[in-house]
Amino acid sequence: MGRLRWLTAGESHGRSLAVTVEGVPAGLAIGADALAVDLARRQRGYGRGARQAIEHDRAEIVSGVRHGVTLGSPILLLVANRDWDNWTAVMQVEGLTDETAAQLAAAAGDGNKRAIPVTRVRPGHADLAGALKYGFNDVRNVLERASARETAARVAAGGVARAILAALGVDVWSFTAEVGGVAVDPARATRSRREADESPLRCPDPDAEAAMIARIDEARSNGDTVGGVFEVVAHGLPIGLGSYVHWDRRLDAALAAAVMSINIVKGVEFGLGFEQTKRFGSGVHDVIAGRGEGGRWIHRSNNAGGLTGGITNGEPLVVRGAVKPISTLARPLPSADLVSGEAVDKAHYERSDISVVPAAGVVAEAMVMLTLADAMLDKFGGDTITDTSDALDRYVERISRPVEAPVPGGRRAATPRATPGQAAPSGEAVGGDEAGSGGDD
Repeated sequence: MGRLRWLTAGESHGRSLAVTVEGVPAGLAIGADALAVDLARRQRGYGRGARQAIEHDRAEIVSGVRHGVTLGSPILLLVANRDWDNWTAVMQVEGLTDETAAQLAAAAGDGNKRAIPVTRVRPGHADLAGALKYGFNDVRNVLERASARETAARVAAGGVARAILAALGVDVWSFTAEVGGVAVDPARATRSRREADESPLRCPDPDAEAAMIARIDEARSNGDTVGGVFEVVAHGLPIGLGSYVHWDRRLDAALAAAVMSINIVKGVEFGLGFEQTKRFGSGVHDVIAGRGEGGRWIHRSNNAGGLTGGITNGEPLVVRGAVKPISTLARPLPSADLVSGEAVDKAHYERSDISVVPAAGVVAEAMVMLTLADAMLDKFGGDTITDTSDALDRYVERISRPVEAPVPGGRRAATPRATPGQAAPSGEAVGGDEAGSGGDD
């Protein structure tokens, strides 16, 4: 894999976030309004902090799109930081003059928290390790990039991936499965997808959500934070994405890395995940019921979460992420000072959310979609989205046909295609069923 590439840039309180997405086929309809939907979903959720009242995220499409359609060239997206106006001197790119340095020093002396260098490292953050790794004596240099604010750029890129997947018949969604030890009961998950998405915690179980909200309120009253679990589900994936051939081509490995890269995620599982360790194999493995209508292969359950041997098996992809409690506490934990090395009563604090499980689920959607879009483009290729879709259709038609019975000597080799002006070998059709459509075939 590696057809779709993307990189983010920007700091939490810098001028803007940016992301470049390369490898998007030409001919894909896309616009800023569509990207804004997921960016808004990322900012919602009971337990979010004051930053969300400041930012109203929207991605500006700077390149790679003309008249609402992708060109096949790199797409550049910018997400402005509205809070930049309050941080221009502290976060300016240009070097400080004697005058501006004196102004910052004076502001710090007056107690302006933005101007005061950060040296009291926060437990659970990248502060200490990052400062020592890069040789900083002001943790501001670490926390500005290590901040979860960077995930807004990921969600913007994920909107591009969503458009690719939608054109190929794939749909991805997430919901909050657990907060503070309170989990969804599938029997009570009565809300529709739209209703769940509009609820305070993006939760399909209204009873569980009420108890989750109570846990968040408890954490808030104690100056604490609370974690949970999100679940991402993808429908419409064909059998055959990924590979068992090498470790770095396994789709489950790529998805696990993508979801684990989210700042606050500390664990990932597919399907039953760790629950499988508590059961016998007969109660875990998905019985294959055979080929059904239209040639679709049917499993009686989906405990594997849609992946077997690192390859999609045609069932919905189900991936969950464990979200740790946010590291920045309103009642900070004891810590130490980076410069003196001495213990301090309280770690640094600026502002914080109480719980971000619904938002983390939206970020995970983006990471899953970017990974799946890459896998689809890697397998089916195409310089235009129509080429990709056509290759997918040919592949699905091929794997839906009855499989020929094996014969002694193994599978017949593919017949070479005739070059222009050259006849096919006598008695043989050009291409044939074994010619395939590119990718892994």
